[in-house]
Amino acid sequence: MSGFFRVGDKLLNRVKLERTIDRIFQLRVSGLSQQEVANRVGCDRSFVSRLETLAEVRKGGSMAIIGFPLANTAELRTVCEELGVEYTLLMTDAERWEMIESHDGKTLLNWLMELMLEMSEYDHVIMIGSDMRIRLAEAIVGEKVMGVLIGESPIEEDYYLSPQKLSDLIISVKGE
Repeated sequence: MSGFFRVGDKLLNRVKLERTIDRIFQLRVSGLSQQEVANRVGCDRSFVSRLETLAEVRKGGSMAIIGFPLANTAELRTVCEELGVEYTLLMTDAERWEMIESHDGKTLLNWLMELMLEMSEYDHVIMIGSDMRIRLAEAIVGEKVMGVLIGESPIEEDYYLSPQKLSDLIISVKGE
């Protein structure tokens, strides 16, 4: 029963929840008040308010960007440098595998642990990758993570990410 889960005696549908949340944000973006949206969707105004609070991204602060497998890493690194991103780790699929295969298990695990600790020190972490990698980053680093989904895991070929899309995201988060 994919997409369904049970809480007590209630059977819940994740897809329905996601559609409802998307609808709430669409209505708010179109200019409706929180109360008008709540009336249309069938919830309390306070739910709409809390949803907006949960989804809010605070502008400013330090930023790290991690992404793989990407086809245009040099181009994306240039965007990050120009916009003052403090930490950037972008790799092609070949670079990712080269790094993995050049370390023994203990060294690789220690490097990953250090990376996770370092990411927790940034105000914002943009994770560009598969659904699984983004969920893992969110679980480890928390609410600071903003995912840019480039495919379902496992991704086995490099993905071209629009430099303009990355630039727009950085600018919107940094507030510059």
